[in-house]
Amino acid sequence: MTAKKWTFVPFDVGAVQDLSRKADVSPVVAQLLLRRGITTSDQAREFLESKLTSLRPPEELPGVPKACEVINRAIDAGEEMVVHGDYDADGMTGTAILYRCLQLLGAKVTYFLPNRMEEGYGLHVDSIERFASSGKKCIITVDCGIAGLQAAARAKALGLTLVITDHHRFAEQLPEADAIVHPALPGANYPFAGLCGAGVAFKLAWALCQSRSGTPRVAEHLRDFLLQAVGLAAIGTVADVVPLIDENRIIVRNGLKMLQRQCSLGLNKLKELTGLTNKRALESEDIGFTIAPRLNAAGRLGQAQLAVELLITEDPNRATALATYIQELNENRNKLERSMQLSASKQLKEIHSPDEDPAFVLSSPNFHPGVIGIVAGKLAEKYHRPVIVIALDKLGVKPAIGSGRSPNGVNLHEALQQCSELLISGGGHAAAAGLKLEESRLSAFRAAFMEAVAVQSSGLTMTPELSFDAEAALGQLDLSALMQIEQLAPFGMQNPRPLFCAVGVTLADAPKLLGDSGKHLSMQLVQHGKRMRAVAFGQGEEWFEKLSQLGDQPIDLAFRPVINEHRGFRAVEVHLVDWRLHQAHHSPLQSVG
Repeated sequence: MTAKKWTFVPFDVGAVQDLSRKADVSPVVAQLLLRRGITTSDQAREFLESKLTSLRPPEELPGVPKACEVINRAIDAGEEMVVHGDYDADGMTGTAILYRCLQLLGAKVTYFLPNRMEEGYGLHVDSIERFASSGKKCIITVDCGIAGLQAAARAKALGLTLVITDHHRFAEQLPEADAIVHPALPGANYPFAGLCGAGVAFKLAWALCQSRSGTPRVAEHLRDFLLQAVGLAAIGTVADVVPLIDENRIIVRNGLKMLQRQCSLGLNKLKELTGLTNKRALESEDIGFTIAPRLNAAGRLGQAQLAVELLITEDPNRATALATYIQELNENRNKLERSMQLSASKQLKEIHSPDEDPAFVLSSPNFHPGVIGIVAGKLAEKYHRPVIVIALDKLGVKPAIGSGRSPNGVNLHEALQQCSELLISGGGHAAAAGLKLEESRLSAFRAAFMEAVAVQSSGLTMTPELSFDAEAALGQLDLSALMQIEQLAPFGMQNPRPLFCAVGVTLADAPKLLGDSGKHLSMQLVQHGKRMRAVAFGQGEEWFEKLSQLGDQPIDLAFRPVINEHRGFRAVEVHLVDWRLHQAHHSPLQSVG
């Protein structure tokens, strides 16, 4: 396993006690809040309460007033409209939000999502021309379009109305559109640029409902829709791995409640199939590991339209059929992913030096373009290096499609821009990006990309680092302590589930493999007489033999405690992140609480 650096950051006991008293929270919660940069009682209260009323008014989001004006005019004129989304969970949920909103407001509207394999990401000239030929007059994008300069120009030439809603990075030039809604629009200075595509769509839908109602207090059926839309926006927010702070935290915290109380027929069926209806409360991890992967599986396998239909259908039989089919698609995606992971791991060791190369670029005609991003992410996490996985066209006719992930601070978008002369297209976020290139340029691209990453990573550590929130004995982590920790939920990017350290722990018996493929581990831990179950997800291959050989040798653990709920019974268990042989002279944190 890749050795990780364990960092123990001391904290100010006086500051913990002060915040605990002023914010009326336990010392455990105060300590965790301080670790997240929350230092005052007002900040703590706002963070912990995260009320829907704390969302900024929708008209403050850059471009929303103009977009409402343009869309309302199209509705009043009876123009045929199309919501053009993206094929990932963020784009699907955002599409469902705006489509359903426009339906309720009396618009003549359909929706469209491109096929991942055939058309690829974004707004394309071909799509614009198809919309025009089928009589569409107004196009509204969701989670895409900000980079579609040619498509926007074609829409203008054809006399179409174009409203772009997006959150991705844009170039120096913005597309020519009738309205652009984007949290980071130049010159707008919106306080929070971290909204995802579905979050932007929700804000626009909210503003449209208010503008059509003529008052901030909308009609009851629109209010019910907007509450349901918060749940959809929560799925998109978690799935797109945007920071779970500020407005995103409010959307997800309240959206999880809405998904429990009043979500769509299709989502209810999906929850039934995956066992989520049995939970007392939904968590962000339920979206991240259960709901979002199933929606994404539809997009990865070219069936994104069906996932949107699942989110909006009002036919119980159709909801059941779609949920069952999407569950099957996810199983197929899992099989593809396992096969590709093995193949890519083997290739990595054959053509790269895992300990020396700054980045890895892998390719094969047998790689499925819908799964390359997942495989790139898992390899990037394992090796703590940027990884690009490229699906080559089996006939060698079409361009190759690649997807990259970066876990260590290297900006993928910038690295691809430095290789732009070798690419047909490429870009995205700092941590995730995509590309297209001719196969003949693959070797040159690999060399150029590795060089670009090497320059960027000269000041970065290539060793993954774990920074602990606190040290805790297993015996301290009872249900009461975990309920206090859960006040900081929902957990995700920039608000991770707290990471703890426990030292001198032994295994009560040999670890067991879990899952059909044996990729997970389960074990019983013992420390100072306290016994607790631990699970290590995705570490079966790496850790099973090493842990099996430990016997009663003590180890130190890096772990995240969780409440496991099974058949109405709740118990604390730990999700193991890392382990090492016990070091008697480590630099400890002060104990939790």
